[in-house]
Amino acid sequence: MILDRDSMGEDLFWAIRGGGGSSFGVILAWKVRLVDIPKTVTVFTIHRDLEKNATQLIHRWQYVAPNFDEDLFLRVIATRNTTWEGTMTNCATFNSVFLGDIDRLLAMMQEKFPELGLVREDCTEMTWIQSILYNNGFPIDSLEPLLDRFQHDVGYYKGKSDYVQKPIPIEGFEGAWSLFYEPEGKSAELLLTPYGGRMAEIPNNETPFPHRAGYLYKMHHMVFWEAKEVDKADKYISWVRKLYKYVTPSLPQSTGKEDMMWFWTLLIHASFYLIFLLLCIRIRRRRMLN
Repeated sequence: MILDRDSMGEDLFWAIRGGGGSSFGVILAWKVRLVDIPKTVTVFTIHRDLEKNATQLIHRWQYVAPNFDEDLFLRVIATRNTTWEGTMTNCATFNSVFLGDIDRLLAMMQEKFPELGLVREDCTEMTWIQSILYNNGFPIDSLEPLLDRFQHDVGYYKGKSDYVQKPIPIEGFEGAWSLFYEPEGKSAELLLTPYGGRMAEIPNNETPFPHRAGYLYKMHHMVFWEAKEVDKADKYISWVRKLYKYVTPSLPQSTGKEDMMWFWTLLIHASFYLIFLLLCIRIRRRRMLN
């Protein structure tokens, strides 16, 4: 049986759109909604280690990134690094795509995040499709890599996530950095992806993903290892769980009146998940009867 949106019904379409089609069948074709983008976008990647206030910049980023103009996306990737003297340190990489030209970006950053110290020489203008190549580590002079469907580098990774509603104190990040100096931390990343903007405008029940308004960013803890290290997989997995266990208590906890707000937020989210579950059960039952 081949179904389109009309014949499958809105409930099933809702579930597939938000959660994927693997639980219901095979997706043969789909439509995407195109949006207008400017002819030129601006990208930059800035590295700051601990000696250049990486921790303080990340802490400040928590306050400004979710409130940037919708045309600006600025994420942070925290990793282990080595100084010229051979000393281990931590590095924060600020990676951005801006839907506009350099002049407008510089003015915006000077107003909202001057602490980063962005200058014209850090920025490059290109087309949006070139920015996809740029952010995936490819040269931007050819689009051929986008047509290559084969995975040439085989590796493994384990990740765990948190959704942050209040800024983490500086001490929380400082304590996490020491874990990166352990052997398994050599290829680990702490990826901070800002929310806000368009994400905050989408209703919680629009798709099966309720982390919308009120969330500052997503924190993704990741560790990678190569195929030749498969016998050490348990060590890498244990390491990222240890990082996650450490960072979680650093997430600000509410007290007093905020506890009641937290309770109601939890109750609302639980109700959304219950709605999602009941919808999926109803959809699956309908499919089985058919």
